Amino acid sequence: MSNATLPGPDDTLREVLPNGIVVLARANFASPSVVVHGYLPRGGALHDPRGKEGLAEFTASMLLRGTRGHTHQQMFDALESMAANLAFVGHTHSVGIRGRSLAEDLPALLALLAEALREPTFPADEVEKRRGQVLTGLAIRAQDTTARAADAALHALYDGHPYGRTLAQVEQGVRSLTRADLAAFHAAHYTPPGMVLAVVGAVAPEQAVEHIAAALGDWRGPEPPPEPSVPAAAPPPEEIRREVPLPGKSQSDIVLATVGPSRFADDYLPAALGNSVLGRFGMMGRIGEAVREKAGLAYYAYSSLGGGPGPGPWQVIAGVAPENVDRALDLIRAELRRFIAEGVTAEELADVQSQAIGSLPLELATNAGVAAALVHVERYRLGLNYYREYEARIRAITVEDVRRAVQHYWHPGRWTIGIAGPPETPRAAAEPSPQPQEAAP
Repeated sequence: MSNATLPGPDDTLREVLPNGIVVLARANFASPSVVVHGYLPRGGALHDPRGKEGLAEFTASMLLRGTRGHTHQQMFDALESMAANLAFVGHTHSVGIRGRSLAEDLPALLALLAEALREPTFPADEVEKRRGQVLTGLAIRAQDTTARAADAALHALYDGHPYGRTLAQVEQGVRSLTRADLAAFHAAHYTPPGMVLAVVGAVAPEQAVEHIAAALGDWRGPEPPPEPSVPAAAPPPEEIRREVPLPGKSQSDIVLATVGPSRFADDYLPAALGNSVLGRFGMMGRIGEAVREKAGLAYYAYSSLGGGPGPGPWQVIAGVAPENVDRALDLIRAELRRFIAEGVTAEELADVQSQAIGSLPLELATNAGVAAALVHVERYRLGLNYYREYEARIRAITVEDVRRAVQHYWHPGRWTIGIAGPPETPRAAAEPSPQPQEAAP
């Protein structure tokens, strides 16, 4: 994919409707389909009232389960008859929107999307069905070693922070929710200003805007609530270790975490390249090389960087045999201390720069990839030239830029550790689970 074929301001239409909805549209007539991606900015979990944790995600999951014009089954049948799909997902900050159809069915898809957003009825029987599904999912998560290790580490990391709510809080909230809670949350938070929709596929950009205006242009709602403040977060002054006993398990999972950058941070891209060296590139980077390949102590070992609207976590994750937990942790700590002290080499940086640049055409090879990319640049105010300038941005990052970013977020011994696995070795009391931040769409 040449630079000229990447999305840019010359082939992407951006228009703001009178009610505040931002539309991004780019044509691709190589395929007969069209993809719709977007988000509502103020329907996420940060708006959950205390004692009603889980309300935002539950509300989003109910939008297609009954509207003024369709029952749940009728909505399903309407989408299936077009071989289309549509989904709404509640995240920490926002509600994600995903849809796909043939280009000729785009007006019908948008009509269903608009109906779900504007006129959900939250039928009592569907509320109870969904409640059962959510509680079952929470129960499954409570027995998953990777999830519980992350829960323990992140709860300790974000203690007292909005990102640190617990599994027990979510379960209690979901059990207490009523239909009236869902309807009230929807009425207050589902409003058009700031909503973003990207349309990519076999439709002219101007026509895509017209279709969205026809479906949603007359939508009016209350003044949106203010964005909840997300305070800064800092790593703990010393290592905090939390262990979760899970009887019947044969594997232990380790999650070691610190507070990482938001996607708005100036040093996000240097941190992202550093993360690739730490635990992504090749056979899971330095962490994978030290813990899995050389020592043979882990089934998997890698690192992960959040990069959402707020200060999300930067984590190292490993799955090990229970008897290898402490040995694997010692290697992870040693590798992190080396990473903090030395940063990355010029050769390592060149490798991950080439990987980042080379993977971009693959990420933008589909309509869905382009739509997600357009939503990303809108959400994080990166500008429509972002992908045209991406190679130059990545190549301009230096070894020193990465070192500064690493040392900004990682501090030796100032991290949290969650371990979940069989209780044959002494275990502390189980830790509750946080609500993680979503990745930017």
